[in-house]
Amino acid sequence: MQNQPVLGIDIGGSGIKGALVDLSAGDFATDRVRIPTPENSTPSALADVVAQIVTEFAGQMGDGPIGVTVPAVVTHGITRSAANIHKSWIDAPAEQIFEDRLGRDVVLVNDADAAGVAEVRYGAAKDNDGLVMVTTLGTGIGSALIYQGVLVPNTELGHLEIDGFDAEKRAAASVRTAENLSYDEYVPRLQRYYETLEALFWPDLIVVGGGVSKHAEKFLPKLKLKTPIVPAVLMNKAGIIGAAALAAEKAAKHHG
Repeated sequence: MQNQPVLGIDIGGSGIKGALVDLSAGDFATDRVRIPTPENSTPSALADVVAQIVTEFAGQMGDGPIGVTVPAVVTHGITRSAANIHKSWIDAPAEQIFEDRLGRDVVLVNDADAAGVAEVRYGAAKDNDGLVMVTTLGTGIGSALIYQGVLVPNTELGHLEIDGFDAEKRAAASVRTAENLSYDEYVPRLQRYYETLEALFWPDLIVVGGGVSKHAEKFLPKLKLKTPIVPAVLMNKAGIIGAAALAAEKAAKHHG
């Protein structure tokens, strides 16, 4: 494992957060820096904010790549979608925009994928070498699929159509809040969602993240599944830690 801490940056709809990560411990090596996401959240505007965060940590990090999460599907460095960020991200060569602005290698990754990798390496799914599904219940539903420690990127399982609905429009945490559902009223929607995932993928473990997982005891024990289902443990650190881990992995492959 490398000793040099790696910078992970998590881009969200309201804030851009970064910290150096100690990958042997799977935890922050520094305090987190947070800068509000600018109103005009285009790739170049956000690259400027990321550059500010990089400057904060420049003295403490090597010249390896940095990991950056984004609420978008990312294929080969190109962002294919945009959730809670400017629509100009759609089909933007975002990884290249960031690299040009920062003058260093960047590994751009979907935010749910980064969180999933962190939970498998260091969190709720540590030491599980089977098929792990990590879902984040938030504004929408993010998903990550990891088999024997390897990420299968860009699963958009919050958008499964279930009973004629886009799944996240019924089962996201934001919908529970908007419709003022009690946990008992919310559970049947989660049951329907997770039993569908189970029937399609037969995972060995399901991990549930997102802010609502702080109250996991109010709903997870009520779900009737064949698969063990557990709350995420890294909470809002997961994206930063996972981004740093994926960046380090890419650097190791290049040097390998």
